[in-house]
Amino acid sequence: MLSRQHKLLVMKFVSLFSVIRGYNIPIIVIAQYLSAIFIIAPEKRALSILLDFNLFIIVFASSLTIASGYIINNFYDSKKDLINRPNKSMLDRLVSQNTKLNVYFALNFIVVFLAIFVSWRAFVYFSVYIFLIWYYSHRIKKFPIIGNLTSAFLSVLPFFAIFLYYKNLYEVILGHAAFLFLLLLIREMIKDLENIKGDLANDYKTIPIIYGEPVSKKIITVLTIATIIPVYVLIEIFDVGYMDMYFYFCLIILIFFLLRLWKSNTKEQYLLLHNVLKFLIVAGVFSIILINPSVLWHGEKLLRSI
Repeated sequence: MLSRQHKLLVMKFVSLFSVIRGYNIPIIVIAQYLSAIFIIAPEKRALSILLDFNLFIIVFASSLTIASGYIINNFYDSKKDLINRPNKSMLDRLVSQNTKLNVYFALNFIVVFLAIFVSWRAFVYFSVYIFLIWYYSHRIKKFPIIGNLTSAFLSVLPFFAIFLYYKNLYEVILGHAAFLFLLLLIREMIKDLENIKGDLANDYKTIPIIYGEPVSKKIITVLTIATIIPVYVLIEIFDVGYMDMYFYFCLIILIFFLLRLWKSNTKEQYLLLHNVLKFLIVAGVFSIILINPSVLWHGEKLLRSI
């Protein structure tokens, strides 16, 4: 049996895990590696990418930066989350604000320290990324439109660290980035509809608060229809292998998403739409493998030969 002190320690660890949204970090790591193997550096052997120590440092630093970003975002949103996410907020409060800040600064120090060993470009990139996340959490996120755009941009930014490392920027990469950016932007606007009460109580100037829910839904509809453009480019102009099945699946789901959007008016209904978008984003990460599934077959043969 655990003592009371040990139980409290475990609960604080769980609380910190909740604050940094530790369940999201592995997905981001997998997304970065799959993007490097199948999209950004397809000419390189998958094994050489997986064993690249400098790439590992960049991915690890990206994970720590994102974790620290969740911490500072949680720090500034603590009052709002008490209204929007009361259960999660009570769990998060088991770790003091002072401890959160200490962990935040420690993580950022480690990131900058690691980046220096990779290159000066990595150092500049992560320094700017850390600053942008802080400035977004501190000020930008309270403003309509620019807050949504910045949040979506910061979510895509970790992949630019891989671009910077391999110095590759193929047109097909921009197509994938545009599609992901639109999904993330739509999700941010759904979150605004979902969190109206907390945003209103804490003076956040979101689109549904200033212009109303119908205007917000119209913008989401336009953005959803706009996803057709990068999908068309990726399927018809570039070779995405079997991943075209994922894009067709997305378009079908997004049609039902729009139908459901215009019938939704409660927090629970918006939460469902939010989770649909999260599912599409996570599914998209693993669907990257469909670009060239033979990489997995060759990898399996290689492992058996060892």
